Amino acid sequence: MRSVELFTGCGGLGLGLARAGFHHDLMVEWNGDAVETVLHNRAKGIEHVDRWPIVRSDVREIDWREFAGADLVAGGPPCQPFSIGGKGRGDDDHRDMWPQAIRSVREISPRAFLFENVRGLVRPKFAGYLRSIVDGLTKPSAELRYEVQVFQVNAADFGAAQKRHRVVIAGIRADVLTGAVPTLRPTHSRERLLWEQYVTGTYWKEHRIKRSLDSFDPIDAATVLRLRKMGTEPTCERWVTVRDRLRGLGEPNGKNNHVFQAGAKVYKGHTGSPLDQPAKALKAGDHGVPGGENMMVRPDGSVRYFTTREAARLQGMPDDYEFPRSWTESMRQLGNAVPCELAEAIGRWTAGILTTRRGELPMAA
Repeated sequence: MRSVELFTGCGGLGLGLARAGFHHDLMVEWNGDAVETVLHNRAKGIEHVDRWPIVRSDVREIDWREFAGADLVAGGPPCQPFSIGGKGRGDDDHRDMWPQAIRSVREISPRAFLFENVRGLVRPKFAGYLRSIVDGLTKPSAELRYEVQVFQVNAADFGAAQKRHRVVIAGIRADVLTGAVPTLRPTHSRERLLWEQYVTGTYWKEHRIKRSLDSFDPIDAATVLRLRKMGTEPTCERWVTVRDRLRGLGEPNGKNNHVFQAGAKVYKGHTGSPLDQPAKALKAGDHGVPGGENMMVRPDGSVRYFTTREAARLQGMPDDYEFPRSWTESMRQLGNAVPCELAEAIGRWTAGILTTRRGELPMAA
């Protein structure tokens, strides 16, 4: 299936959608450093990336009609206008690109679209603007109509090693649907992680370490007690932890973007990510350093910054995907990226709808 992508960044959304079976006709990104990251990996011949037709351009300058008929339009419009950590100026912010996202749908008339953004978009102060976005995507022109869904998701529930809360606005063209839009169902859960950690203990055995309470939230105690009383194993997969995702990588060795970065410290509101939980959401921050939040908590309680390679793993990127820029610039790109696992999950959900409409078998989960 063919797709067009806006706001490509360093490639997280693109990788996930490629794994879900989408082939890009065009990818657009205005930031030169992010484009260089993609081009670097394209030149390396990274799977999927080696065929990416990325261009550095302002989406406002693209005539999307050339790509009319693509199956999917996707992208992550800049989140700063709606981010809780930003100024929250919404549609008064010059970086608001939702009108351009709507224009791309109007000119391409894809069978489906997927747009990702921060959960700040659903804050009450933006309720009116969110309605206008949904209205614009529901009927982008007199001839087009889409069934639009707004999902609030946690990337950890779809296999990412991060508690990253996001909003996904998805649309299926009305003539494609044969019934109600199916539910986007999580594949991983906190309950299953707690089951394996504090009911069966298999998590600790798998990692060959003693059971730890370092990352145990008191809120989890009631859930563990309930799980023990029920005695029924949760059916989904467990949340992926930092320890799971960084397994086998070892301490920073100066190779393959796995370089130690000094200066990490704990202060109020910035305490790092425990190893035995999904990481806190990676953040772009100022120059890639969001107040020291992009760091791990070691078993002895000390902290250090995640290396670029570790951050890339937390975003679901393969170890041969390289970041040629500095640590701060690379962390900025990674903090803005869509986790590959989340992108793949919503891509497969979309592909399942589109291929069923064609009379084909839905893609395997």
